[in-house]
Amino acid sequence: MKKAVFYHAGCPVCVSAEQEMLNLITDKVEVEVVHLGEVKSRLPEAENAGVKSVPALVLDNGHVLHINYGAGIADLK
Repeated sequence: MKKAVFYHAGCPVCVSAEQEMLNLITDKVEVEVVHLGEVKSRLPEAENAGVKSVPALVLDNGHVLHINYGAGIADLK
């Protein structure tokens, strides 16, 4: 099964995107959800993956899907 990581900050935009994304793809992709507002130690990982803002979905092929602009990575530091 393919894997992906969904990064978000817990804002209403992020939570809505998380719910919609999981409803759409969880039968095809294993999704790890990372709340960067609560787990700041994962910020470097998100940045290294190419995440510029959240919510964002990082696919196992390295592509980053920036779903909507909730907050920039710099805002989460």
